[in-house]
Amino acid sequence: MNLPSPTDYISVFKTTTRGRWDLLTPLALAGLSLFGIAFIYSAQFSVHEVGVAYWIKQLIYLGLGTGVYVGVSLVDYRFWLSVTHWFYALCLIPLVIVLIPGVGGSAAEAWGASRWIPLGPLGTYQPSETAKIAVLLMTASLLIRSEIGTVRQSLGVLGKLALAVGIPMLLIMKQPDLKSAIVLPPMVFSMLYVSKLSTRFFAAALGAFLLILGIVAWDTASYRSFMKEHGYSFLRDQGKYDQQSWVPLHDYQRNRIVGFVWPEEVDPMGVGWNRTQSLISVGSGGLTGKGWTEGTQAQLGYLPRSVAHNDFIFSVIAEEKGFLGSLTVLGLFGLVLFNGIRIAGLARDRFGTLLAIGVTVLFVVHVFVNIAMTIGLVPITGIPLPFISYGGSFVLSCCLLQGLVQSVYRFRKDFI
Repeated sequence: MNLPSPTDYISVFKTTTRGRWDLLTPLALAGLSLFGIAFIYSAQFSVHEVGVAYWIKQLIYLGLGTGVYVGVSLVDYRFWLSVTHWFYALCLIPLVIVLIPGVGGSAAEAWGASRWIPLGPLGTYQPSETAKIAVLLMTASLLIRSEIGTVRQSLGVLGKLALAVGIPMLLIMKQPDLKSAIVLPPMVFSMLYVSKLSTRFFAAALGAFLLILGIVAWDTASYRSFMKEHGYSFLRDQGKYDQQSWVPLHDYQRNRIVGFVWPEEVDPMGVGWNRTQSLISVGSGGLTGKGWTEGTQAQLGYLPRSVAHNDFIFSVIAEEKGFLGSLTVLGLFGLVLFNGIRIAGLARDRFGTLLAIGVTVLFVVHVFVNIAMTIGLVPITGIPLPFISYGGSFVLSCCLLQGLVQSVYRFRKDFI
């Protein structure tokens, strides 16, 4: 692939041709963002806090994110190919720094996890969000620079890819932040699929996934038996099983699986509480909902205020705007995701196709897991909902990723 010269990168800022911009995705993202602001406000409506309200902070993050989105969209996406390795290396540094004891401080090191770097009045920075972008770019870069055919022909690139994806995944899991780590494999596998890798590889990967799933199921069942045999509380006696298990899961993660499979055996005021209250929120919304700021679960604190405005924001929407409001949100996400696939088909080269597909699948995983979590289809993982859940680092990373897709559209083959 011939990379543009520096002059070409500068000249793109002067391009204002009408029709170069895809308006469908930005309009859908704007609609989702408005939903987010409105229901973050609603989720915290009954909370009297000192300082700036969450919905105002979200508005600020979205304003900054809009600048990031436009800026990334204006630059030819092939520019990232020339700086991928530098960007990847820079994104690894914070993943290491956040693991240093004391760096996060008491405010950033929550629930026994070290996932954030404090930035003073700006809040906190979550390195795993930029790591997702780095893995996306590195995967696309490796795939377009390598010959992809049979598994034997592709062993070299698969080895490099395993290393490039494995390092940030291990660092993220070390924090521990399982939710950020599990969204990476689907994105990478989708990009491999588009690259037309041998079906034998995917068959082997499926076998490995089923094996891992079996190991996790066995470990969870063993954990359940261990806790019941010794009379331990799933909520109070966490860490007892960690010492004897070789599976890299923490007891609080096992509790989420136990609470999903055997909810009647878990303390309903502890592990299973969020799931139960979320199901009540979604189920009680009916067709049109109870009305904005009128939902009882979040307003009365049954759906914990610590999660109502981020991980469980969809539950608030479903309760207050009902089935029709939920369907509207799903429709907006559908526009974004299907348009991402369309843009991947319009891309002028493999790099653009891989970027658009990778971003789209990453969003699919976030949307599916978050909503499935709130309606009891999957264990609670804490994966946020793009452009709706509260969060600075997450909002900015989503804007950058969608900016890449917009850039793929702006510099598509029929305009070059």
